[in-house]
Amino acid sequence: MNLASFTKLERKTQVIAAVIVLVVAVASVWIIQSVTASRVTYQTVPAARGTLVANISATGSVRAAQSAILVWNSGGRVETVNTTIGATVTTDQVLATLAQGSLPKNVILAEADLITAKQNLDDLFQSNSSVAQAMQNLADAKQTVKDAQDDYDFLTRKKRVSDELVNNTLDDMDKAKKQLKSLNYIFRVYYSHLADGNSNKAQMIINLTNSRQKLADVTAKYNWYTSTASAIDVEKSLAALNIAKARQEDAQREMDRLKNGPSAEDLAAAKARVAAALATFNQSKVIAPFNGIVTQAQPLPGDRVASKDIAFRIDNLSRLMVDLEISEVDIVNVTLNQPVTITFDAVPGKTYNGVVSNVNQSADASQGAVNFGVTVTLTDADELVRPGMSAAVVITVKEVASALLVENRAIRMVNGERMVYVLKNGEAVPVSIRLGANADASSEVVGGGLKEGDQIILNPPSAAGNVNPTATATK
Repeated sequence: MNLASFTKLERKTQVIAAVIVLVVAVASVWIIQSVTASRVTYQTVPAARGTLVANISATGSVRAAQSAILVWNSGGRVETVNTTIGATVTTDQVLATLAQGSLPKNVILAEADLITAKQNLDDLFQSNSSVAQAMQNLADAKQTVKDAQDDYDFLTRKKRVSDELVNNTLDDMDKAKKQLKSLNYIFRVYYSHLADGNSNKAQMIINLTNSRQKLADVTAKYNWYTSTASAIDVEKSLAALNIAKARQEDAQREMDRLKNGPSAEDLAAAKARVAAALATFNQSKVIAPFNGIVTQAQPLPGDRVASKDIAFRIDNLSRLMVDLEISEVDIVNVTLNQPVTITFDAVPGKTYNGVVSNVNQSADASQGAVNFGVTVTLTDADELVRPGMSAAVVITVKEVASALLVENRAIRMVNGERMVYVLKNGEAVPVSIRLGANADASSEVVGGGLKEGDQIILNPPSAAGNVNPTATATK
């Protein structure tokens, strides 16, 4: 063997040795990975029941239920300021006025126009007062006619009372006669011979007198029941009835004359003139439009102001609200009166409560996002919460008690079906599940093969598929 042949043999030997080393190395790596894979440690939690609270979070700013920026409606010099920041004001309260001499001419003359317009309106209403009086007179006349007619009918009816009442009165009259006869007999036999000053005789005489009067009364009643009215009584009653009817006709004619007094158009025009004069006259004032608290105040007595300059801001702080923007994905789960919790950066460490008070039915689309306006109302606001503060709101859209829960990070989508992996005998076993309500971290299991107590794998093997991006969505 020459030197060249030896060199070639040596190179072949080196190549073969390198290949052997590479094969051994690859085999070693595979063996190490296999051993490592066989020793994977899974993170598990037992499937358990609990309360699932599904929330939607959003941010917004506090506003009052009512808020108004009040401006001057005319230029001039501020004469009076009747309120300060933090003061409570009521509807139609005058908050500030301008000096009359500094006002434009039309505003000054508006006061005189207002007086005239009110007088004209009062004159029209005075006509209405006459109509009202005529209506009352007519009603009184009708009642008088009715009373007179009743009297006349009573006098001219064939029977004044019922037969039963006549018979009962006749019986009473017979009893009164018998009683008087009996008393006369007793007096004649036992009392007539007694001296006139005897008390028993005096009492008996009183009894006799009362008995005679009783008989006279019942007899008069019986005679009236069974008799008819005299011609003169009937004539007087008929005359009274005719007079009442004539007066009713007079009252009706007066009513007809007055009821077509000022027309509705005249009254409307008079009221409009009063309103116009008042509106011009009120340009010298700043008036509160509703009950509230003054949160901003600009003017000071003596200031010169121009029309549309800001004077005050009023907020009705009895109800505070937060306006939110909720995405179209979440809005279907938001309804009226759902409870909310609210926190403020300006009030650290304190949580407030509220309810959903309004849900817009149409969306606002901007920059490709579709959102719906939602308003929540604070139910326990205090003096620390003020309009304009930034608020973080959490809306509780659903709360499910005793739900079988699974963490969202353990859910996988395999062949279009939601799965979790359960550790059984050291192996990851896929279990199909069906989801109900969901929250940020967990979802409710409403169907499938998962059972309470199963060890759910939180880090299933990579072969299990990717985490389902819609696992936390509603089923």
